[in-house]
Amino acid sequence: MQPTAQSISCQDSGPDSWLERRWLRIRRAALAGALPAALVVSIAIASDARVPYVPTPQGVVDKMLEMGKVGPADYIIDLGSGDGRIVVTAAQKFGARGFGVDLNPDRIKESNDNARRAGVTDKVSFQQRNLFEADLSQATVITMYLLPRVNLELRPKLLSLAPGTRLVSHDFDMGDWKPDQQTTMRDESKFGGSGGESDIYLWIVPAKAAGTWSWQGTVAGKPQSYEIRLDQKHQVITGSVWHAGRTATLRDAKLRGSEISFNFTIDVNGAPVRHIYTGKIGSDSILGTAEISGPRVQAQVEWSAVRGARSAAAHPLNHRTALN
Repeated sequence: MQPTAQSISCQDSGPDSWLERRWLRIRRAALAGALPAALVVSIAIASDARVPYVPTPQGVVDKMLEMGKVGPADYIIDLGSGDGRIVVTAAQKFGARGFGVDLNPDRIKESNDNARRAGVTDKVSFQQRNLFEADLSQATVITMYLLPRVNLELRPKLLSLAPGTRLVSHDFDMGDWKPDQQTTMRDESKFGGSGGESDIYLWIVPAKAAGTWSWQGTVAGKPQSYEIRLDQKHQVITGSVWHAGRTATLRDAKLRGSEISFNFTIDVNGAPVRHIYTGKIGSDSILGTAEISGPRVQAQVEWSAVRGARSAAAHPLNHRTALN
């Protein structure tokens, strides 16, 4: 199957919009003879209709799905699905299920025709509706080729999805929500065969980690209480730990989906002890493991923390040595 075009949602028509900036670049390229006249005319017509279509090379589609690590267990939703190529490719090449959303009934018909030709109608469907009204709760992967302001309008809804949901966008980012991964690739079939570069962005929806977390454990045979306070901006977390009247900054704090890790060194029983924590965030708990090491203790323990409370526990998992 050779699809014809991928839809870009054009809800951004201000004087500083992407559409005007891109159109100015296209006009300059046309005047320089770098673009086929037919392509320029078709984009001009689409721009007037406020529904431009810019071909998405199949190589870019494949890379988007590769970056999203799409597989048979995934449910993919494509926002502004155009001729359905992303969803159809995800089903045909990677065994995924899912659906595409587009406002244009002609694109929906084309998508269904493409799905039938690819033999994947049992895995995919297409919906004619406003993408802001689409139910995204089933998605494990969401793909987009939308204008920057549309991405920003969608961002609160996307951030509310299940932690770990993968978002892949062609050409446009999410403002100050920095991607977890980004790549640039050139494809000679872009812009009607004139060639061009595509930026591809990947985000992993982060869990809600901000707040106060506390737990209790045993170090060198003595009970200990800890409290951390986390600040969060999207997937970036920072914070500090409080223990026995002392405080320390969290080091290497990382959040990827619901997976969290950090470490710190703080005095325990009069000696510096390094703590390395990894875990998975639930609604109001973190479950994981901790490695404790210092002059008189070295142990690996199970770890659980509670948001906004002090009742948590740590149990020996694999005591290598524990010196009192």
